[in-house]
Amino acid sequence: MNRRDFLAKGGAAALTLPVVRAASPESAASAWGSAELRKLGAWDVHAHVGTPGPNPAKRMETLVRIADRVGVERLCIFMSPPWQHEPKPEEFRRSNDDVLAILKEWGSRAFGFVYLNPVHTKESLAELERCVADGPMVGIKLWVGTRAQRRELDPIVRRAVELDALIFQHTWIKQRGKGNLAQESTPMELAELSARHPGVPMVCGHTGGGEWAFGIRAIRARPELHADLGGGDPVSGQVEMAVRELGAERVLYGSDVHGRSFGSQLGRVLGADIPDTAKRLILRENLVRLLRPALKRKGITV
Repeated sequence: MNRRDFLAKGGAAALTLPVVRAASPESAASAWGSAELRKLGAWDVHAHVGTPGPNPAKRMETLVRIADRVGVERLCIFMSPPWQHEPKPEEFRRSNDDVLAILKEWGSRAFGFVYLNPVHTKESLAELERCVADGPMVGIKLWVGTRAQRRELDPIVRRAVELDALIFQHTWIKQRGKGNLAQESTPMELAELSARHPGVPMVCGHTGGGEWAFGIRAIRARPELHADLGGGDPVSGQVEMAVRELGAERVLYGSDVHGRSFGSQLGRVLGADIPDTAKRLILRENLVRLLRPALKRKGITV
């Protein structure tokens, strides 16, 4: 094929490409500004206190100041740097001590999730008692200590049910899962855990990250699994797909600060072509519903 034929065929093909439509007038009219967001008061399911400061409470003070600028009212806080992929008991206890120190000063703005490594089952259960049963925390954070479908998680899930503690499991899909860290979970593995514990609410952290389309489909058949939007780049279509495939009531706003900013992650929800009622569910009401049993147990009214 010569250059002229190539260009002619390429031009014809270009005429057949799909047109990317602008947001509908109804969507544009319902775009939220900062005033509307502050009035709602977003709840963030995924936050870490990595901001500067001499101690955990001061670092949280800085983070709250930033949250106030963009209308984030409550933060679920877990883990404290420095982080280890496969933490020993003394390491996850130290991390939880930092979160407990934050809650002493900022309990009106933060909810704590206890960080565990299920490989150390006995120590993790003891930490669950210390921080949730006997302490102020309301959830469980699982990172990359072990894969989500492993049997070591079963006693933790059973105790979480007794305590009304919400389980948050980090998931990611790198190169279809083959590039993940050795003990890094995928949404598919979390779905396996969910199948062994039907009806137990859990949050699929990141929902697969960059491969979010696979993550959304992986948890679709498990109604107790909720998609966390936090982390990764705010790309077009993610929120719309999550709402379409899962229903808006199973999608949660999360920022993953300080890995990402509040604003970039809020933007993916506020800019999505979904109804305002769905945005309210994602930004606040779904997390309120999921945390209400644990908060009621602790005498906290929201």
